[in-house]
Amino acid sequence: MNPKVILVVEDDYLNRRLTKKILQENGYQVLEAKNADEALKILNKELVDLTILDINLGDGEMDGISLGKLIQNKQKVPFIYLTAYENAKVISEAVATSPYSYLTKPFKNSDLVASVELAIIKSAKEDKPKPTILVKDGEYKVALPIEDINYITSEGNYLLFHTDKKTYKCRSTIEQILKVLPSLSFIQIHRAFIVNKNKVEKFNSKSVIVGNVEIPLSKKDFPNNLSNMS
Repeated sequence: MNPKVILVVEDDYLNRRLTKKILQENGYQVLEAKNADEALKILNKELVDLTILDINLGDGEMDGISLGKLIQNKQKVPFIYLTAYENAKVISEAVATSPYSYLTKPFKNSDLVASVELAIIKSAKEDKPKPTILVKDGEYKVALPIEDINYITSEGNYLLFHTDKKTYKCRSTIEQILKVLPSLSFIQIHRAFIVNKNKVEKFNSKSVIVGNVEIPLSKKDFPNNLSNMS
């Protein structure tokens, strides 16, 4: 099973690194952002399972509650607050954005881990739309769930999206599609091939196996990228 991806949005470097360390020790993959702009760029690119928001993100920056509202309305990613604020007004404003939990600093490591686990379990039970990409199925366009893609091959001016059931087509280039796909899951291993790292069955220095298909490997950093996913 692939580790859950958690985005930590915290302006204080030491607090951000401490939170990351605790989460990594408990098997989570962690992304970091020090302000709302960085967080939104990550959320628009990567497949994130949970976001941890500090409420105070620095002078002149969007605060965590405002960011929580954006996430609630657009990204639909579950989030929890981790903050030093304890006054009733701030708590009331935070609760109105429907967080999955609210933790105050300083916190116990066990409380953080428990809040994260409960939030992920609760989120998994909700019926949420899966991220998709628009492709062609014959003469029709369909929304293909990104997680269903095994690998992508380049064919002239088109890309072929291979899934367990069938192959879809899209007019695009490798460079263009890499800007859309979450980089935590997809990697270019050859000038004409992109693979979903979550679907790789085995690999060596020359090729990778995805769905019983052998794909040539020319990007030498692939083994390191794959090990980072485990």
